[in-house]
Amino acid sequence: MSGFPREGHSEAHCVEVALGPRSYTIWIGRGLFQEAAQFLRAAAPKLSRAVLITDGNVEPLYAAPLAEQLRSAGIPASLLVVQPGEASKSIGVATRLWEELLEQGADRKTVVVAVGGGVVGDLAGFVAATYARGIRLFQVPTSLLAQVDSSVGGKVGVDLPKAKNMVGAFWQPIGVLIDPATLHTLPEREYISGLAEVVKYGVILDADFFDRLEQHVEAIRRRDEEVLAWVIARCCRLKADVVQQDEREETGRRAILNYGHTFAHAFETLTGYRELLHGEAVAMGMECAARLAVRLGRLEPAAAARQRTILQGLGLPVDPPPLDPDQVLEVMQHDKKASHGRLRLVLPNRIGHVELVEDVPAEQVRTVLQPGHSLCH
Repeated sequence: MSGFPREGHSEAHCVEVALGPRSYTIWIGRGLFQEAAQFLRAAAPKLSRAVLITDGNVEPLYAAPLAEQLRSAGIPASLLVVQPGEASKSIGVATRLWEELLEQGADRKTVVVAVGGGVVGDLAGFVAATYARGIRLFQVPTSLLAQVDSSVGGKVGVDLPKAKNMVGAFWQPIGVLIDPATLHTLPEREYISGLAEVVKYGVILDADFFDRLEQHVEAIRRRDEEVLAWVIARCCRLKADVVQQDEREETGRRAILNYGHTFAHAFETLTGYRELLHGEAVAMGMECAARLAVRLGRLEPAAAARQRTILQGLGLPVDPPPLDPDQVLEVMQHDKKASHGRLRLVLPNRIGHVELVEDVPAEQVRTVLQPGHSLCH
């Protein structure tokens, strides 16, 4: 989107997502939030109004000030607020938002602005994708998980009680605006949760990036803004590259982004979407996937140990929750990557490279879910 403002932001990172008519820009830089109205106008010059969707935690910090900023810039703006947490990613909440958009007279010139973390982005994106058969979406992610992963790539959706993210769509935003300064108000647990997705990108795609993460664990833990801007930009670039190759998950390439997620989604589902943050579940899922890869002779134990060490060094839990392995397996077999109930899992064979593996033996999965499992089999 060449129309985005550029002056005065020499330190801003710009990541282009090249998808033909659905192409857009991700802007990353401190202070960009204060100029969000300019970015929105550049991305949607003919917008009639903006409807901001957020949650109760983010509303006073960022969504309400952004609504006021837009109004001051002459853009009519309203605010729709949902309860914080994964439970809001439901058809019931989506229905309420559709009805409120209708009451407000939202039309095809309306832009939905998602202001918040991954739950808000997924939910707001799903509402935008389905209201009036699709209206424009602009992402303003304020959590680390959303900034490095969920706000990019167009996957939007809601959960079913028995399956996470099972109802949704591919709906690309018209732009993504990331200000790392918003991370300073993020609770520690939420911030650490997002780091799982950061490590994921190193494991699946970029060994050099993984090396640099190992070298900057302390700076990342203390939320050093210069390091974070680089980390976020690199994650966005890596994800954009994959999305450009397989936008709608038709070739299998995009499946690598789900490393650790088949386990993670089962953990989240079986704990009622309330006990674990998504990134915590992903860290546990990555640990289980690495254990499994070692058992199958696909990964050296030393590589799995490196992954475990950096996850723990960043403050993430790695051992899976105490759940019945048979129940975990049952939920995993309903995962979107499963084929007729047969498990297909993304497994690493070295740091920086993973593969989608067919027909993973269920008994091996049960083994890596056991407490006290050792990487040395």
